[in-house]
Amino acid sequence: MIQVDLLINGLPVAASDGGTFQRLNPITGEVATTAAAATVDDAMRAADAAALAFPAWAEVTPRDRRKYLLDAAVALHGRADLIVAAMAEEIGATTGWAMFNISLAADMLIEAASLTTQIAGEIIPANRPGSMAMATRQPVGVVLSIAPWNAPVILGVRSIATALACGNTVVMKTSEICPRTHMLILQAMHDAGLPKGVLNGVSNAPQNAAEIVEALISHRAVRRVNFTGSTRVGRIIAETAGRHLKPALLELGGKAPMVILNDADIDNAVAAAAFGAFMNQGQICMSTERLIVEDEIAEEFVAKLTIKVKSLKAGDPREGKSPLGSVVDKSATQRIETLIKDAIDKGAILAAGGGVEGTIVQATLLDRVSPAMRIYTEETFGPVVSIIRVGSIDEAVRVANDTEYGLSAAVFSRNITTAMAVAKRIESGICHINGPTVHDEAQMPFGGVKDSGYGRFGGKAGIAEFTELRWMTIQDGPLHFPI
Repeated sequence: MIQVDLLINGLPVAASDGGTFQRLNPITGEVATTAAAATVDDAMRAADAAALAFPAWAEVTPRDRRKYLLDAAVALHGRADLIVAAMAEEIGATTGWAMFNISLAADMLIEAASLTTQIAGEIIPANRPGSMAMATRQPVGVVLSIAPWNAPVILGVRSIATALACGNTVVMKTSEICPRTHMLILQAMHDAGLPKGVLNGVSNAPQNAAEIVEALISHRAVRRVNFTGSTRVGRIIAETAGRHLKPALLELGGKAPMVILNDADIDNAVAAAAFGAFMNQGQICMSTERLIVEDEIAEEFVAKLTIKVKSLKAGDPREGKSPLGSVVDKSATQRIETLIKDAIDKGAILAAGGGVEGTIVQATLLDRVSPAMRIYTEETFGPVVSIIRVGSIDEAVRVANDTEYGLSAAVFSRNITTAMAVAKRIESGICHINGPTVHDEAQMPFGGVKDSGYGRFGGKAGIAEFTELRWMTIQDGPLHFPI
């Protein structure tokens, strides 16, 4: 058991009232982490520290901000062993998933470092004689970041890196499910020498989350909010930010479809489907939840995928013997079991998997899923994938869009023109042709549509989210007015 403090103005501090909360290991039930339970006053102190640090940080040169971020990427790798252990103990993650988190998160820091000299404006032709008009981008102030547990290092770093690169200061509200993992990120950033107050971290007991978030969003210095998590909580964040007229960047839930047309390379589609559905036990916002397969190839595809799924065993990640680990907690297990049972009761065929032991859920494949089943529409967020058979391309597109979500999608076909035409018709922020729905790169614009949220992380798109666009003019010569 390890104790984690708050990080305010560069210093580790206990909660002002001494409060703590515990995160239990999902497999053993033992205490994995004891973390400081911030009060509202603690959250305000963190935001005050960020506000005080903002003017100086905003004036730091691009070169120096770049160096901080590059050094942070190195420091993150330096804490790899601690992060791997924390992810295993707090969320039941495998070593492979933890190391992938560290690698991609370091890439995000490197990409953010490159953005420091890409925060550009433009000269706009003006109608007023002797006037030069400019559109300029400036840092906004304090950014509130709220990151989830499922890809804690990737999504934690993503929530802060571009904001810092643009000259903002940050308060990160860490996840109640992985407070130690998130604090290790912030400690790595401080290993790089960030000035005091530039990056602050606040952990909170689950029952206090609403009041802590409300207080931070309402803080006068907080000018942007970014949140990655469930659509249910995202609505609350959006409503709260809206009341305070503060822009929010939201990356929410998903029900990603993979459309497999009758001319697809079936072996490649099977490999991509298995990776997209079961990586990190299906606990990724981009996870493939629906395999929409044309009838002509459905039998062959299902047969090959069944063999693949049966080979993907889940086990205790601490033993390092299985490609899949644990789901996050027993409530997740119960939700997954309920969805599987409902589908089978209503006519779905259990082609593979279905076994559950504690929080170890075996990779599960359901065939002949229909709209009558809850799993057709509800986000599973677990190691379960559904096959929906269709008779035409038009039906495939209709089924792909028959969801409230719109984050990631994929289309498999040997005919790239056809695949591109299908991809354009799918309502999603991301679509990959002949690739898995799970795919992320630091420089890409990442985000969704519909109930998967709005705004974009990544690359230059992220600059627009974390800067203020201003119109400025320089006027020369005599001025003439009608009054």
